[in-house]
Amino acid sequence: MRMWNRFSLSMILAGTLSGAAGAQVADRTQPQASNSTAAPVLTVNQAVDRLIAREHDEIAVIRRYRPIVESYVQDMKADPQMGFVPIRDHYYLGQASLSNGVAEDSMLDKKKKGKMGDLNPVSHLGGSSSSYDPMGFLQMIYVDASAFDREHYSFDYIGREFLGEVRCLVFDVTPLPKSGKDRFYGRIWVEEQGFAIVRFNGMFTSGGEPNGFNLHFESWRLNVQPDLWLPAFVFSQESDSKNSLANSIRFKAQTRLWGYSLKNAGQEAVLGDRPIESALPADVGDSAQPDRSPIEVEREWQHRAEINVIDRLERIGLLAPVGEVDKVLETVVNNLEVTNNLDIEPDIHCRVLLTGTLESFSIGHTIVISRGLLDVLPDEASLATMLAQELAAIVVTKPSTDQWGFNDTTNVTAAEALSRFSFKATPAETEMSNQKAIEFLKHSPYQDKLGNAALFLKQLQADSAALPSLIAAHLGNSVALSTALLSMGPPLQADKVDQVAALPLGARVKVDPWSDRVEMVKSKPVSLHSVREKMPFEITPFMPFLTRYHDSKASGKQEGSALASKEAVHR
Repeated sequence: MRMWNRFSLSMILAGTLSGAAGAQVADRTQPQASNSTAAPVLTVNQAVDRLIAREHDEIAVIRRYRPIVESYVQDMKADPQMGFVPIRDHYYLGQASLSNGVAEDSMLDKKKKGKMGDLNPVSHLGGSSSSYDPMGFLQMIYVDASAFDREHYSFDYIGREFLGEVRCLVFDVTPLPKSGKDRFYGRIWVEEQGFAIVRFNGMFTSGGEPNGFNLHFESWRLNVQPDLWLPAFVFSQESDSKNSLANSIRFKAQTRLWGYSLKNAGQEAVLGDRPIESALPADVGDSAQPDRSPIEVEREWQHRAEINVIDRLERIGLLAPVGEVDKVLETVVNNLEVTNNLDIEPDIHCRVLLTGTLESFSIGHTIVISRGLLDVLPDEASLATMLAQELAAIVVTKPSTDQWGFNDTTNVTAAEALSRFSFKATPAETEMSNQKAIEFLKHSPYQDKLGNAALFLKQLQADSAALPSLIAAHLGNSVALSTALLSMGPPLQADKVDQVAALPLGARVKVDPWSDRVEMVKSKPVSLHSVREKMPFEITPFMPFLTRYHDSKASGKQEGSALASKEAVHR
């Protein structure tokens, strides 16, 4: 329940802001929003003036970046038992270009590149088909990019509220009469130290009035650097709206942004000691015998190709840096190796693909699994099943990396990556990997829990017709619906509240939009009240726990809540 503390604004704000923003130490190597060191704010009018000025500064800063942007939409229909369920989906991935407004360079459709004019992301809706303009969802990172001022809006102070650790002032914002089209109508949350808007919830209106065909959304910004708040999440939903043709519109959408610290902000990289990994040890033995055998050279070439791919995917913002989640995955892989007496050299490593589609692949001795797939897996046995498939590919089919040994083959931009890279296995290779993966699992610590993995595959199979965009793999392999595994476990029962076959999106992993680092969601297990709360593979709203920026290296804070220890947790 929301608890509002209604005090006079002077009691809330007096003395709390003087010099507060200026006291923070900014990283001068990065663009910063301007800090205000004006006198303490004592009135509502002063607070409104400060937040308007800060938002103008914030827009200017946001436009310096070219983050990766991903939008995923599910069209919904009413279901008497489950409430609303997806009937089709849509997926968009691109690199935003914010310097001249809102534009997106699509990674999926190279013919699609343009600038957003209309704020409505629905380009066609009706009948049995629907389509969306992803730039309409991207526009929702701004309250009003052109006219956020007193001439166009009235501001009504509501109170204050904590969003996580960040205390905020809350205002209702209403477009003034005759203020023009595409004005924001809703509520904003303003952090009280620097007056940055960190959350806004409402819609864009036509003609300054909240009527007509308007889409509701909620947008969040995170404090990613000192005094710098950048857009990270947008959730949009319509439950029973009508378009101009009187067709019902029901959908849910998530938009995520990340990759802000990539080399796209016009800043020079710092020259540092960045070692390049080699497949062979630095000490190759007798210095009088420096030559390598053909076998050693071949191994080095294959490993160099692997490093080329992994390094490029990380540099362009599609792969998370090495982190604690990788260690969790590698622990599960190690369990499979030890119990199957596998001695694989060099060691198997795991990495996280940052996209939300359900896919995985192996490159050399590195297993890559997507954030979206990690999100929806209900337990450790299901995770082990996904990893066993790729481990088997390394052991049995040994995917070739020859072509990636030439550096020009991996020297691609983010926008080019999905059209230039492919790590998909052939159907024959997939079948071979399936058979070997089943052998690994039957001799693993997960042999008695494979029924849970079978339920996950059954749920995926049941929803595959409605969610082809989520299931489609762009870089790697879709989840293999192994016939042997599907035959295991109990039947899928949608009306059984304690049978959780798959989780909603966002249930496991969260991404730092600045550094691209991933960590596990640290939510507590939640008992479901009804089958409507199961929501397998479904979109849900965002509710981040806001914190102020801190240097994790300086604090020595350790991440690492293990996925392997969680059992069917909804966020």
